[in-house]
Amino acid sequence: MSLGAVEEESREIRLPADVDWHMLDKSRFFVLGAALFSGVSAALYPAVVLKTRQQVNLAPIPCSKMAFLMFRQEGPRSFYRGFGTSLMGTIPARALYMAALEVTKSNIGKASIRVGFSETSSATIANAAAGLSASMAAQLVWTPVDVVSQRLMVQGNFPKNGFSCSPTTNYSNGFDAFRKILSVDGFRGLYRGFGISALTYAPSSAVWWGSYSVSYRLIWDGISCYKCKWKNDEKNCENGKILDPNPLCMVGVQGVSAALASGFSALFTMPLDTIKTRLQVLEADRNTRSRPPTVAQTVRDLVKEGGFAACYRGLGPRWASMSMSAATMVTTYELLKRLSTKHQAS
Repeated sequence: MSLGAVEEESREIRLPADVDWHMLDKSRFFVLGAALFSGVSAALYPAVVLKTRQQVNLAPIPCSKMAFLMFRQEGPRSFYRGFGTSLMGTIPARALYMAALEVTKSNIGKASIRVGFSETSSATIANAAAGLSASMAAQLVWTPVDVVSQRLMVQGNFPKNGFSCSPTTNYSNGFDAFRKILSVDGFRGLYRGFGISALTYAPSSAVWWGSYSVSYRLIWDGISCYKCKWKNDEKNCENGKILDPNPLCMVGVQGVSAALASGFSALFTMPLDTIKTRLQVLEADRNTRSRPPTVAQTVRDLVKEGGFAACYRGLGPRWASMSMSAATMVTTYELLKRLSTKHQAS
């Protein structure tokens, strides 16, 4: 065996140690998290509005044309319709999500290692389980917020006869929408589509966090020797060769891993997301129906309008939104955890 091969085998990657739940200053974690994620949500909100309008439209309209017509007929504020309501609900939902994510990941990760799984397998299992539990917990807050904010998103002057489920009720703001939905449909109206939301987001979140963990390590194996420097560290590596990644490289790998995980999740869950959106936006009096449409009726309407492809309306904005959101969110999230460690707070 050549000297180069021996040297290559002696190299190992030293990734930054993960920050567990017990290592965090909780108050700092939630306050900084609310500020950072609010900014990220504001930057990505227009893509969510475009995706929602495409999903509820009778005829397929290209994303660029949709954006142009919205800007011309309703003005730039139309891209942020319902944002205040969404932000008010996102802050507690995100806090619940992060708490459930970190607690589950820490506990499952330790349990997996005790059972005998390798560190890599334990990380994948813990991330997948954490994503599943965090999404289920957050849906308790996110579903009512989605129902109200999506009603506001599709409400406007553009073009009223183009929406298959444009609300007949006029809402002046989020509180007005909340009050009217509650008076017409009751408490159940605020949780319309909860089942399919959980069916959409819980597996998607589990797949996303699991695939993110795998992608993160695979990308390091592929590009670390080109992007990072080697240095001696006799304490951690017997042969004195260990990889020390720089911060810029870390951010890049996190962003690419998140985007890859998001692409698959968006493609896999798009039909369910379209059905969920229509269920939450549809009103009971549409087409003289006495009751809100069921999942089966919504699927039949979609297939009748444009075949199975109608379930993928808004895929472009959703894919872009999820990829950008995930890349930004995960880098922000990792930064948030580093900033919120107890030694940083002190």
